[in-house]
Amino acid sequence: MASDNQITIVGNLTDDPELRYTANGAAVANFRVAYSTRIRDAAGNWTDGETSFFTVNCWRALAENAAETLTRGTRVVVTGRLKQRSWENQEGEKRTVIEIEADDLGPSLKWATATVQKTSRSSSASSSGGGGGGDWGAAVAPVGAGSSMDEETPLDA
Repeated sequence: MASDNQITIVGNLTDDPELRYTANGAAVANFRVAYSTRIRDAAGNWTDGETSFFTVNCWRALAENAAETLTRGTRVVVTGRLKQRSWENQEGEKRTVIEIEADDLGPSLKWATATVQKTSRSSSASSSGGGGGGDWGAAVAPVGAGSSMDEETPLDA
């Protein structure tokens, strides 16, 4: 995880994660997370305040695990980095967005329960000298299937 511009958000997915693959075969998942503040009015009743929407991108095994595990409405905890992206649309206008590139994410256990399934790593990943033995050579948490052994996160397969 990088030490620059870290952000952690908690909110609900507005739709199922959209999983795609780059030309090089890297998985990328995109989804939006919404969060509404709760405000207590003068009568003591709770009401919803303004809603904030955050676009989240995740890569490789994290993307595949998110697409397999998370669905619309799931309350999630996302930790990542702010990224600014600019492009020019078809009319030639400059557009800029600020998104969260997820380093880690999972379901919020405050309002739900989760069952964790370990995914097994490939045998070449465990013999590459990067593990300390024990379970690390054989399996990794969380739910879902991983992708390739060249991941930089502990969520790889």
